[in-house]
Amino acid sequence: MNINNSLDWLAEEFRRRFETEPEGIWSAPGRVNLIGEHTDYNGGFVLPFAIDRRTRVAVRARTDRKVQVASTFNGSSPATADIDDVGPGTVSGWSAYPLGVVWSMREAGVNFGGFDMLIDSSVPVGAGLSSSAAIECAVAVAINDLAGAGLSRTKLALIGQRAENEVVGAPTGIMDQSASLLGQDGSAVFIDCRSYGSELVPLDLAGSDLVLQIIDTKVSHSHATGGYAARRASCERGASDLRVDSLRDVTASDLDRAAEQLDEETFRRVRHVVTENERVQQTVEVLRTQGPAAIGELLDQSHVSMRDDFEISCPELDLAVETARHNGAIGARMTGGGFGGSAIALTPVDQVDAVRTAVLSGFEQVGWTTPDIFEVQPADGAHRAR
Repeated sequence: MNINNSLDWLAEEFRRRFETEPEGIWSAPGRVNLIGEHTDYNGGFVLPFAIDRRTRVAVRARTDRKVQVASTFNGSSPATADIDDVGPGTVSGWSAYPLGVVWSMREAGVNFGGFDMLIDSSVPVGAGLSSSAAIECAVAVAINDLAGAGLSRTKLALIGQRAENEVVGAPTGIMDQSASLLGQDGSAVFIDCRSYGSELVPLDLAGSDLVLQIIDTKVSHSHATGGYAARRASCERGASDLRVDSLRDVTASDLDRAAEQLDEETFRRVRHVVTENERVQQTVEVLRTQGPAAIGELLDQSHVSMRDDFEISCPELDLAVETARHNGAIGARMTGGGFGGSAIALTPVDQVDAVRTAVLSGFEQVGWTTPDIFEVQPADGAHRAR
């Protein structure tokens, strides 16, 4: 289905469900984090890019301060709420993402009278490609436009993050929303998560005869529960014990001292963040001077650090990474928050089939669910599509 056909279909589905015309359709992409994992909430550096898998929202404004939110992936009745009643603890499930943005926009001083909304998405859920931020950013740009609020992309990213932190209950950083809002075709987004500064970095995969393969292991994860929050707490404990505001203030030269001051587990968590920040900066430099074919070793090092020091990988991710590397990928790593989701493999075009076949065979041999393997390209960030 091409883009125009998909927009036509979504508009028709909106008409069927709400018996009225949408005023517009807005679109926001998922993201792949090329490198820089669990550094964002530590005030560090990340290097994601927006992908050509997107969430689209068809919207019509209301004037009665009511919101109705439906989705094509949930056939039940729309989630309905009064704008003034939405907030932390009042919503749950998938509707917490769009309704969380409603609350966060209101908290930011944006006045609007409500809306009907239909959400459709091609971003896989639970794959580590930030399907949640794609929803949040599509909703945020739609409200921003309809209300004439004129908020900057950086402000909208913070609004999306606050929705996810305080309404959804997931202690995520700013990276996902920033990538979805700031991405551009042919580029990665280098983000300083302390200052919120960002700049585009060339990522010409096609020009280097490379593709980025996504290996969705089908091991679902949730940022709102379990290990993600524990890792964040460990980082905060490490920063406190080292008497710094955040782990951004710790450098590789400080690690010997940190090893003496911290318990063994906390030290490994800290070491991952410190070395990952360095790898992000090295990757940016290599992309600018040598191009994407030269970053493979940095991707490999990142995975080892996440596997051994931060302990957020899983057997399925490790198998995907190791198999891809042994069958033609020049670098591979898990991506996203961990505990499941996806791996990425930077692969020469002529090795794509070999990597795909080997990974599928490897999962079949151990009896695991067949992974979904597909390719992504850097894409434009959130915008009005119609």
